Amino acid sequence: MPKAPRARLSGGRPATISTAAAAGSGGAPPSSSSASTTTRPAGPLFNKDLGQHILKNPLVVDSIIDKAALRPADAVLEVGPGTGNMTVKILARCRKLTAVEMDPRLAAELSKRVQGTPEQKRLEIVVGDFLKVNLPYFDVVISNTPYQISAALTFKLLQHRPLWRCAILMFQREFALRLVAKPGDPLYCRLSANVQLLAKVDHVMKVGRNNFRPPPQVESSVVRIEPRQPPPPIDFAEWDGLLRIAFSRKNKTMGAIFKTQVFLDTLEHNYKTYMALRGMPVPEDFKVKDAALAVLEQVGMTESRATKMDNDDFMRLQERQARQCCGQRGAGDRRDDVMNSGHTVARGGEKAEQ
Repeated sequence: MPKAPRARLSGGRPATISTAAAAGSGGAPPSSSSASTTTRPAGPLFNKDLGQHILKNPLVVDSIIDKAALRPADAVLEVGPGTGNMTVKILARCRKLTAVEMDPRLAAELSKRVQGTPEQKRLEIVVGDFLKVNLPYFDVVISNTPYQISAALTFKLLQHRPLWRCAILMFQREFALRLVAKPGDPLYCRLSANVQLLAKVDHVMKVGRNNFRPPPQVESSVVRIEPRQPPPPIDFAEWDGLLRIAFSRKNKTMGAIFKTQVFLDTLEHNYKTYMALRGMPVPEDFKVKDAALAVLEQVGMTESRATKMDNDDFMRLQERQARQCCGQRGAGDRRDDVMNSGHTVARGGEKAEQ
């Protein structure tokens, strides 16, 4: 009797058993009758390009949910639920759960998992790109984050209103350590300063690669983020522009950064545009280099390096600029206008430090 043909999967990749089936959520071994037919995968084939690494260790899942300190009345947002290993445990502790999943196959797996259960009415599944969908109200967010959207996801959450209580997020280890890095740490960067301006960030646990299916090539960590309430009263676009300049050459002094020709040329161009938009002439004897360095000297930061500066230092520099620009216009005001116009320097000049 001829052998049944073996099914082939696109890309030649082996079939992967879904973690829902592995966890005993309704998956059953094939019967003798089905064994004689074409071989089929027992669950969805995970797409690494979409960052699909399903958390399979139930102890890690429980620990992550514990860190969220969920309340019975909470509305929870889960990003990247996969096959639902974490989802079903979150549902047992909250009032409502909205799960955002980009892959329709995994969304269908999750829908089947709760079908016919009391939890079905309390779960809303949104199929789409998290960065593009409109987010509902939520108190807590939990995410096994696709690592390629880590930064974008973090800032979308921090910009969401109304503000939420806390986020428990899984990230690549290095990215997580950048979030919590302090001035003087090797990983301290613009990302560190920006996130810590808007939120309190704590590293809560490490997660080894073998806790996932399929295992990623990097180690992971979980962080807890609590947004500052109320948010700091600053213009974040201007703040980020200042940090773009400071971290573009983070090991150089601030004075040295503003002496490089590429920055001076861009600063001068931005300054002339800034003044033209306000209908104000640029003095003929005005020198952009002298003006930029003078502002740094006024706050005592000519010899400061971004890697050693904390948010209080950056805040003091920005406040000095704002105070001068709001006052009577003079030589000092022109100097501060140069600094404000320089907030876009990284976009037109060298690559900014992330």
